[in-house]
Amino acid sequence: MWGPLCAAVAAIALLQGLGGDLWVADHLYAAEGGRWALEHHWITETLVHQWGKRLDIVAWLLLAMVRVSLPRHPAARAWARPLNYLLVATLAGPLLVSWMKSWTDVDCPWDLVRYGGLHPYVELFQHRPAGYGPGQCFPAGHSSAGYGWVALFFGLGAIKPRWGWIGLAAGLSVGLLFGISQQLRGAHFLSHDVASVTVCWLAAWGLQRLMLRTSKEARG
Repeated sequence: MWGPLCAAVAAIALLQGLGGDLWVADHLYAAEGGRWALEHHWITETLVHQWGKRLDIVAWLLLAMVRVSLPRHPAARAWARPLNYLLVATLAGPLLVSWMKSWTDVDCPWDLVRYGGLHPYVELFQHRPAGYGPGQCFPAGHSSAGYGWVALFFGLGAIKPRWGWIGLAAGLSVGLLFGISQQLRGAHFLSHDVASVTVCWLAAWGLQRLMLRTSKEARG
């Protein structure tokens, strides 16, 4: 837990405190011609954002259907705890991200004067000027739908360790796809996605300590 957490805190501090977020967003904005040209592009908005969100829901429902069908297959009982864990953990990370977005008061790039919006740039925990309303962009919500699946590292790993690494790669890949697509649209800074994957990883780690530990490990 501590290695990823410390790395994430350092990365967010560098990206926000030393201007890394703005540097990345400036280059993306310039590459798109001084506007968020991909904000409403069918690939970024329709395919990755809208359909990506739907496919994430479908994946979770399929997981739930597999879990419900387990009692009919006694040989598959070893999957019961990992599947219970995955059903909870893949939701917990994104829900925590959604809750954090409600009080962190951070704007999206497309809201900022720097990128054609109306608001000044305000870092995390800085005083927000009155009259601008709440910002709800930190951590990144859409990428958390992908990063929530980093829980596969623990869920599948409880069956076979090698499967856990494959699951981790899948979760990180989907989260990266969702996150980069949203950055190209002007919806998030890089630090927003770093925070998102960190929250999802910590949620997955914490829940596996509660739901996947064997009685021997708990006593030890």
